[in-house]
Amino acid sequence: MENKHAIISKIGRLLELHRQQALGGEKMPEDENPGLPRDSEQNFFYFTLPMALNYQRDSYKLWESANRTFKDRETAWAFAPDQVVKASGEDLRKALLKHKVALQPNRHVQIWRTISATFHKQGFRDFFKAHDYDVARIKAHMQENKKDFPYLSGPKILNYWLYSMGEHTDLKLAGRRHITIAADTHVIQASVKLGIIGQPEAARADIREHLAAVWDGLLKDTDILPIDVHTPLWLWSRGGFRHEL
Repeated sequence: MENKHAIISKIGRLLELHRQQALGGEKMPEDENPGLPRDSEQNFFYFTLPMALNYQRDSYKLWESANRTFKDRETAWAFAPDQVVKASGEDLRKALLKHKVALQPNRHVQIWRTISATFHKQGFRDFFKAHDYDVARIKAHMQENKKDFPYLSGPKILNYWLYSMGEHTDLKLAGRRHITIAADTHVIQASVKLGIIGQPEAARADIREHLAAVWDGLLKDTDILPIDVHTPLWLWSRGGFRHEL
């Protein structure tokens, strides 16, 4: 890692550019949404179910498909877990494939149904309340019960999903510092650009876990939370690093 103080200074500059909406296209993929009330059950599920299908695909296209699925009267029911658990496999498959929110007719449909069933059984808000809205406890539970949260419980998506819950719903999560940075391709390359890791490190098999730990250590004694750096890093990389820090 390069000089820590110099890197922190660059991060401050990056956060300021983000506040100024100067990073080139501040719209994030999940900004494609129907604008539901922040406290509504539908809103919770809108920002949860597609998130679990965001693996090796264009995030913008995924959320565009999710929004079309929600706005289509023939397919909107797919965001209602009580209806999902009662639907036939074929009906759910048709609903999710119509606007391509699901691309894999079996695996994606099963992921959607399993997570719907999990939250239908306990209730979305009750789930968070049972863990005192505490990030560390929620993460521990989901990672210990991965079969109930397929893909959503993975380290990259789990952290970004919790961040999204804070950004797009009325949930007030405790211990947000435990939401580690979601190390996708853009965040990894931006971290290399900042000198936080070297290019050889970016090829590590455990790069997501490694980079999350590096960021946690870097920001430990600052007022900056790791997950709050995610969007500025993502936009900076996606925009081709047009701003020198």
